[in-house]
Amino acid sequence: MRDKDLYAQILGIKSPWQVTGIELSVSEEEVTDQVEHEGGSRSCCPTCGKEQPGYDSRTRRWRHLDTCQYKTILVADVPRVKCEEHGVVTVSVPWAEPGSGFTAMFEALVIDWLKEASTLAVSRLMKLSWNAIDGIMQRAVERGLSRREEACMTQVGVDETAFRKRHDYVTIVSDQEVGTGLHAGSDCKKGGLKNWYGSLTEEQRESIGSISMDMWPVFINATLESIPGAEEKIAFDKFHVARYLGEAVDKVRRQEHKALMAEGYENLKGSKYDWLYNPENMTHIQKRRFKALRESTLKTARAWAIKELAMSL
Repeated sequence: MRDKDLYAQILGIKSPWQVTGIELSVSEEEVTDQVEHEGGSRSCCPTCGKEQPGYDSRTRRWRHLDTCQYKTILVADVPRVKCEEHGVVTVSVPWAEPGSGFTAMFEALVIDWLKEASTLAVSRLMKLSWNAIDGIMQRAVERGLSRREEACMTQVGVDETAFRKRHDYVTIVSDQEVGTGLHAGSDCKKGGLKNWYGSLTEEQRESIGSISMDMWPVFINATLESIPGAEEKIAFDKFHVARYLGEAVDKVRRQEHKALMAEGYENLKGSKYDWLYNPENMTHIQKRRFKALRESTLKTARAWAIKELAMSL
């Protein structure tokens, strides 16, 4: 098999394109593949898909997968057509996306690496700039979003997460039924979540049956203003509810302990963590000691019982 035929097979080049030349530069450690568009063949507008008369061509370069240890570059004079509706436009090439300086196979390799390492690490490995790697990632995200069917979510989760050593926060919205991300906002402000709600159709907003979140007022207010019947759909995250209830029990204990100590009673002395501890995780000795406290007529015991009832919901 000749070198041109070999690279045509490797690159997946088919009519009306053909590999016309291979150039090896040992000093530059680079292989250049020249690809040409067959003369006389009609080209289509990439927007409307209609055949259009040729206008001119532009030379373009793409980085492809390495050939052994050599960087491989694909070069082609890409035709432009004059479309009555869309003007002068560059035709699409089968090996790369419009606007990309990399072949689809090269971008696929980068995406595979991004699943295993950070953008910075992949940029060092592939000897590309951080912006080049990020551009490949952004195009992959756009492709995924364009393929995603219109979501009809019924159970939504809203949360915030920190990155960059916890100096920046983003808002994450997820479909809790299927476990997929629906939105990633650039901050935790009210406007970001409201904008996402606003991007949904009226049918999608009405189909939401529950929105679980923490007790962050920003999320609560954005949801109340955007989702029909949100008062009955907001479900606070149990972890945060438990934290607030635990703090309330401890507040009652501190107040009651202070009052009892003033009267000379030490019923609650040293019992702080007994009221906060999960009874299921207590040892037999701890349970025996705590039983007398929780069955007493103390205000703290009543507050603890309310907390436990709430946790059973």
